[in-house]
Amino acid sequence: MSVPTLDQPTTAPPTAEPAIATLVLAFDADPVIRWTFPGQDRYLRYFPVLAAQLGGPAFQARSVDRTEDGAGAALWVPPDSPQDDEALVSLLVESVDPQRHAVAFAFLEQVGEHHPTEPHWYLPFIGVDPVHQGRGIGSTLLRDGLARADDDGLPCYLEASSPRNRALYERHGFVVIGDIQAGDSPPLWPMRREPQGAPR
Repeated sequence: MSVPTLDQPTTAPPTAEPAIATLVLAFDADPVIRWTFPGQDRYLRYFPVLAAQLGGPAFQARSVDRTEDGAGAALWVPPDSPQDDEALVSLLVESVDPQRHAVAFAFLEQVGEHHPTEPHWYLPFIGVDPVHQGRGIGSTLLRDGLARADDDGLPCYLEASSPRNRALYERHGFVVIGDIQAGDSPPLWPMRREPQGAPR
């Protein structure tokens, strides 16, 4: 079965982007995201905001990849993009039950400790609608973004939230550089891929 081609990102506000809708479907059973937002109402209310916050620079830079049929989407944040840490903290304070704040922020602190400080391409979210998984769509989305990073001669960074995703990223050249876990959280694996080939 052929894999749909990628279309170009639009200029709509991030929370209204079709790519966000695709990611909402894709992350409905994600271990880390659903640990953060355990109830369905909470998940549907706050996950789109989180995706738009972390992936906002990708929308601004038009480095969002999405299949024409909307089955898959990837938010590639360009090098040296600003990150609004205060907005992220405010979102977690609002969206996470107060009794879970300590473990949630301990988890977030570990995430920040592993994030590269030098220029790199960051992939906060990539996902495929479960109905369309197993067709190579995720690999297609990855290859597009990795080619962009290789053209720039820059590394890529992401966090894998399941063993299945970790294995996919490893097949595309990513290497685990640590383990993130706090309290009762599921594991999260920070992963890095060095640029391959000469920049074009």
